[in-house]
Amino acid sequence: MAALDQKSPNVLLQSLCCRITGKSEAEVAHQFQYAVRVVGSNYAPTIERDEFLVSEKIKKELLKQRRESDAALFSELHRKLQTQGVLKHRWSVLYLLLSLCEDPRKPSRVGSYGALFAQALPRDAHSTPFYCTRPGSLPLSYPERSGPGGSQISTSMGTSGISSLGVYSLNGPTPTPQPLLAGHPPQTAGQQLGSRLAWALPNTSALAPTSRAPLGPPPLSTRAPRPRHDGDLTAEVGEAALVRDILYVFQGIDGKFIKMSNTDNCYKIDSKVVLCKSLRDTSSRLAELGWLHNKIRKYTDSRSLDRAFGLVGQSFCASLHQELKEYYRLLAVLHSQVEDDQGVNLGVECSLTLRRLLVWTYDPKVRLKTLAALVDFCQGRKGGELASAVHAYGKTGDPQMRALVQHILSLVSHPILNFLYRWIYDGELEDTYHEFFVASDPTVKTDRLWHDKYSLRKSMIPTFITMDQARKVLLIGKSINFLHQVCHDRTSPGKITPASKSTDSPKDAAELLSDLEGAFQGKIDAAYFETSKYLLNVLNQNYLLLEHLQAMRRYLLLGQGDFIRHLMDLLKPELARPATTLYQHNLTGILETAVRATNAQYDNAEILKRLDVRLLEVSPGDTGWDVFSLDYHVEGPIATVFTRECMSHYLRVFNFLWRAKRMEYILTDIWKGQMCNAKLLKSMPELSGVLHQCHILANEMVHFIHQMQYYITFEVLECCWDELWNKVEKAQDLDHIIAAHEGFLDSVISRCLLDTNSRSLLNQLRAIFDQIIEFQSAQDSLYRSALEELTLRLQYEERKKQRDSEGEWGVTAEQEAEENRRIQEFQETIPKMRSQLRILTHFYQGIVQQFLVLIMTSPDESLRFLSFRLDFNEHYRARDPRLRASLGATRGRRPSNI
Repeated sequence: MAALDQKSPNVLLQSLCCRITGKSEAEVAHQFQYAVRVVGSNYAPTIERDEFLVSEKIKKELLKQRRESDAALFSELHRKLQTQGVLKHRWSVLYLLLSLCEDPRKPSRVGSYGALFAQALPRDAHSTPFYCTRPGSLPLSYPERSGPGGSQISTSMGTSGISSLGVYSLNGPTPTPQPLLAGHPPQTAGQQLGSRLAWALPNTSALAPTSRAPLGPPPLSTRAPRPRHDGDLTAEVGEAALVRDILYVFQGIDGKFIKMSNTDNCYKIDSKVVLCKSLRDTSSRLAELGWLHNKIRKYTDSRSLDRAFGLVGQSFCASLHQELKEYYRLLAVLHSQVEDDQGVNLGVECSLTLRRLLVWTYDPKVRLKTLAALVDFCQGRKGGELASAVHAYGKTGDPQMRALVQHILSLVSHPILNFLYRWIYDGELEDTYHEFFVASDPTVKTDRLWHDKYSLRKSMIPTFITMDQARKVLLIGKSINFLHQVCHDRTSPGKITPASKSTDSPKDAAELLSDLEGAFQGKIDAAYFETSKYLLNVLNQNYLLLEHLQAMRRYLLLGQGDFIRHLMDLLKPELARPATTLYQHNLTGILETAVRATNAQYDNAEILKRLDVRLLEVSPGDTGWDVFSLDYHVEGPIATVFTRECMSHYLRVFNFLWRAKRMEYILTDIWKGQMCNAKLLKSMPELSGVLHQCHILANEMVHFIHQMQYYITFEVLECCWDELWNKVEKAQDLDHIIAAHEGFLDSVISRCLLDTNSRSLLNQLRAIFDQIIEFQSAQDSLYRSALEELTLRLQYEERKKQRDSEGEWGVTAEQEAEENRRIQEFQETIPKMRSQLRILTHFYQGIVQQFLVLIMTSPDESLRFLSFRLDFNEHYRARDPRLRASLGATRGRRPSNI
């Protein structure tokens, strides 16, 4: 066996010929030459290389011969053979066994070797001996050919030529050391594809001019057609003429027999042409390649000159042109095999056949089908939307198609990535044709730059870029422009975020796209964090953003208690006047006085100078309390956070809190009046019932206002503020701060009953506030009348004592009657006062009951708990059946909520 292994493939093949024919080496010379040509030919039967299928056929053959035990033994031996690595080509061995076990009475799959080699061979069938590339394998090498320098060049080729199709691949041709065809100059990497295809195609340069076809039935291409004159379509068309026509169709040019049908939108063979069905079907299959070529070429020709198609579209057209260029190289090689130096057909044996064209155009057809489908899918798209369409086609299990689409995507995405890097590193947006997913509105003014000038075109966001990445990209460039145009920061973008390597070529883009979650995400994150951090530092250090935020809490949300109380004391005389008599400069002076007299004086001067007084629109009958408001001026970069909408929200909240604070202030005055006048009016027992009624109603109102103030101050403002401050401290960019601030205001507006959903609750609350003001007026009127009467009585008693001391009668009958009449008149007013208080109490309690019913149905849990505190002793529940049902249902749910 060792001696056999050392023999050359030529010796082994000659020994095989001798063994089959049973003749000596001299007698089998012609058979040996023919065997060399057969083994080295490009044609081989199409056999499916499936080891499992061949083994099953062998077992079926054994079962047909009723050799069940042999079939079981074969199955066991085949299983053991699969577990061992002894043989590399198990399929070939099994196929040989299958061929040997066939019934000799049936037509053999491989033919009769003895009969084949016993036939006489032509004398001129001489060829240079071939040698095998590796023992035991069918593919053999071509004969060695001398290049221009005399060097020997060889290559290997599969039996069917399929292996050479790999050169028509995504990355272009593989470099070769020297030109493969004699007499050709060295080629560039782009030109080597055609050279290798020409080398792999059947070639007869090494054969004698008189070489003939092998024995056996001649192929279709060798059958002589009937004589045909020019223009005679009724004569049978030869395969060589069809091949020529097909090569023209491949380029989108009508042939002599195959032409484009505009009605059916396909290439058709003239119905008058006499052609067998197999050739007609094969030609139709091949003509599809020309139709695909026309479809792609039409798209590129129409779009290449369209400047509005943009850079991304032009890159897409360039990628299609690149693929068509490779396709044209293949066609050039095919043409060179059909025509010789004089432009006539080559010999029969070396000419291309339709079946060989099917093999050679299989991969190009698959690629053109992919490109044509891609062209259809990309119709009407541009920019990032076009890149998304290309990216969607890359999600396939076919590795060749995926590689092709990835290559096109690298070219298409190159302009988008250039846009992106220019935006995140320089803040520049040069998007003439609106292809990038970041849009700019040049009509927006500087004060609205952050909110309105830049936005995302969601339709232009490529699918390989996530929405979070797109948002970060938008924020990076927006932050750079905000720093330059609004903050007037002259720091160069390169110092804020050092620029990394950009996508200088489609290859760089391809590398970046292959690692979207790694390098690409890292670049975006690095630029995002550095830029956002720098912007927040500028806003906090140069423009005191956080200090202004705290100032809003202290002044507009009444967080500075001593200041608010002192300001209210100073403003009380002014605000009690009609609104039309107020002057803003007077109120501004009072505001400055309050600032200097309280802890507010220690605030930053930048903050205090922004604090001001604002008078609202005056309505008939309004007092100063109804139109007074504090204001806080914002401009520059901080106006981006404190927008006009936000300041209007602050104004609404301030008016609500100011009104609630005034109710607390009024009830404090009511309580002080009751405490001060209680001893004075003890001498008037007829007022005890009315005063007791005032005390009860005042206590009800104090309890209600205190609970409301607790709810507003602690459960709404403090909780929302703590949540806001935590978010601000964790904010990574300005958008996070803006969103947290807007969420804070929305929450305060909603929970303070100032939104549209709580309008009925707010109306009830304002009605309660009106009842408190009315009660103050009623009690003031009562005390004023009572004190006047008390003063008159004391004066009467004083005069009486004085006359007694002078020795005169204390009073005359007329004076006493006058005094009694006045007292009687005063006592007659007491029922009216009692009735007025009873009506006031009735209205107040009714409004409170309605308010409780409304808050019990509120979705806000804090409001529902507020109802328990407002009616802690179930006083209102006992008076209103509706409230009793609501409270009972809610309290039945409380354990489950807990």
